[in-house]
Amino acid sequence: MSNQPSPDPGAAPLTGGIRFPVAVGSGKGGVGKSTVSVNLAVALAQAGARVGLMDADIYGPNVPMMMAVREPPQVIDNRIVPVQAYGVKMISMGFFLKEEEPVVWRGPMVHGAIRQFLGDVDWGDLDFLLIDLPPGTGDTQLSLSQMIPLTGAVIVTTPQSVSLADARKAMSMFEKVRVPILGVIENMSFFICPTCEARHDIFAADGGKGLAQRLGLNSLGQIPLYIGVRQGGDDGYPVVLKEPESPPGKLFIEAAGRLREICESGSPSQAQKRQSVVFQPTKE
Repeated sequence: MSNQPSPDPGAAPLTGGIRFPVAVGSGKGGVGKSTVSVNLAVALAQAGARVGLMDADIYGPNVPMMMAVREPPQVIDNRIVPVQAYGVKMISMGFFLKEEEPVVWRGPMVHGAIRQFLGDVDWGDLDFLLIDLPPGTGDTQLSLSQMIPLTGAVIVTTPQSVSLADARKAMSMFEKVRVPILGVIENMSFFICPTCEARHDIFAADGGKGLAQRLGLNSLGQIPLYIGVRQGGDDGYPVVLKEPESPPGKLFIEAAGRLREICESGSPSQAQKRQSVVFQPTKE
């Protein structure tokens, strides 16, 4: 039995226009994957790239709050026009829900939402489409890998062993569906005391960096615990904009630069160069 998932017969034809579709995933919840996605997207846009951000966490969409956008997107000629903030085009299930309204869907409905986000949204020409995935290795990840030829995936983890074990499972899932791992970001890597300036490795030390080194992958950065990152997420003003000279601001900007170099080089570790894609409307 082949590891490559069967093509989705309802997937949109992909012909050219989005250069680098990149999944941002993790095996475990609570590692800051949406925070990483938002800050990478904004940093890339600030550096002049054309960027889209797709919130594929259907059950727990956080991108609208983290980007300070509340109004739903418009629909023009049966095409969804993505909302924009900080130079980033966005789509999220959060735009279509009332506050505190849960999404109670089975897998096929999630699959349909992902297909619409890809095929019915007027993304236009983009350099990067970052896709913020839910934690785990379930329906969303499989649907996405069936629908589009991803440039690769960025794995987000915290340094402790339990997070690394789940990150390795996420990597294995991507490997089985032949999606290259572009790099690892270690979030909540350490804490610098603001009074004594001592470093504290609260969740262990260098776990994500060590995992990347052992597997021959790129380490995109180690992001420290920092109150401005949390405030930026709560206020909808990402730290790369609010405090670009802060330690995490600089590191997110550097990580975005490394990601861009890896994608544009066409040789992300073991990754092969992929064709550019554009998403067309789906037909039911």
